[in-house]
Amino acid sequence: MTLSIGLIQTCTGIDPADEAERLSAQVAEAAARGAELIFTPEMSGLLDRDRARAAAHVRHEDDDPVLAAVRDAAAKAGVWVQLGSLALRGAGEKFVNRGFLIGPDGAITARYSKIHLFDVTLGSENWRESAAYDAGEEAVVATTPWGGLGLTICYDLRFPALHRALASAGARMLAVPAAFTRPTGQAHWHVLLRARAIETGCFVIAAAQSGEHADGRATYGHSLVVSPWGEVIEDMGETPGIGIVAIDLAAVDAARGKVPALEHARPFRLMTS
Repeated sequence: MTLSIGLIQTCTGIDPADEAERLSAQVAEAAARGAELIFTPEMSGLLDRDRARAAAHVRHEDDDPVLAAVRDAAAKAGVWVQLGSLALRGAGEKFVNRGFLIGPDGAITARYSKIHLFDVTLGSENWRESAAYDAGEEAVVATTPWGGLGLTICYDLRFPALHRALASAGARMLAVPAAFTRPTGQAHWHVLLRARAIETGCFVIAAAQSGEHADGRATYGHSLVVSPWGEVIEDMGETPGIGIVAIDLAAVDAARGKVPALEHARPFRLMTS
């Protein structure tokens, strides 16, 4: 089964109204170029490290303008969209970092809230996602016409057990929308995405933020599609834009047939001395 994927690589700013308009146009363009399932990055509607300023724009899911615009664009074009993630109001005082799968009728068919929060210090850069966001608790495999799609977000990439669990639960593709920093991207982005593909025998689709952002940060870009055998079949480099790539889902069964690691996994006891 062949699937035409659309990758949207963005340099998201601090005004969700601008991003809603831009994303709608990009979804329409990707669909016009033949994409059937379109992927956008983490924080597609707002990327702002000034949390006081960002708070004025963060809405509940039912009131978010970017989510509404992308749902409308998906319905108009008749395509599926994996909206990588948005900053949304949660149940408590903190926000949630939540991604969506949107069907060709504009309906939300799946939601996933980021489980692993990015709390790290990288030289002079200090990131504490947990200060503003609540972590999700449920892993999600979404149903698509092309098979199961495992939903993850950015820092989740570093936790192979999550991806193995998604593959074991039926995922044949893994979405990894991201806003990777340049230092971590240069060191780890390609190798981690290839590793997750090889370990699970899944296609890995990673739409990424790229460039110098209005809030002062810089992201790595290089939106990728990786085959179940670990081959990079699309790398968008650093320029924001739209990539279209066709994948053959038969490659999933082929890779798993060669190296059936999911089937061979066994429980074990850990001994220390």
